[in-house]
Amino acid sequence: MAAAAEFKWDNADVKKKWDAFTKFGAATATEMTGKNFDKWLKDAGVLDNKTITGTMTGIAFSKVAGPKKKTTFEETKKVLAFVAEDRSRQSKKPLQEELNLITEKLSKLEAPSTGNAAKANAGGVYSRLTDHTKYTGAHKERFDAEGKGKGKSGRDDAQDNTGYVGAYKNKDTYDKTH
Repeated sequence: MAAAAEFKWDNADVKKKWDAFTKFGAATATEMTGKNFDKWLKDAGVLDNKTITGTMTGIAFSKVAGPKKKTTFEETKKVLAFVAEDRSRQSKKPLQEELNLITEKLSKLEAPSTGNAAKANAGGVYSRLTDHTKYTGAHKERFDAEGKGKGKSGRDDAQDNTGYVGAYKNKDTYDKTH
């Protein structure tokens, strides 16, 4: 049934877009991986996890790719036909109509998006590491309330040679008349 579908798009134009998604993540790639195929469909709004799911595309991709796990442009068209076939079974619409809907969305897409990629912090690590308000324990004692360093007094524990132990609370309370 999938072979009966006809692609109504400009092959050269879509091939450029296919190449862009093929190379996404691997600059020298010449064949489409299943991961990049799903990215292509997701960026175009075809893969919506309701009507067309990652499982559907994975099965269709495996049918065509087989053990090599990659597809050429012509093989990718077969995968799209299988996806459209699965979709038409669900929606009860003709196969050609579903394929046209998918290919229209794919042909409008220019290049892979990186919108959800992690962005580098503009302040950098230096600003986080030098923020005195985030210091804890003995380190926070090195700075006053405004964040100015206390110098040597903030680094050294001054010894108290009075004869009392460090945690003794009743220092200088001994009555000297005895």
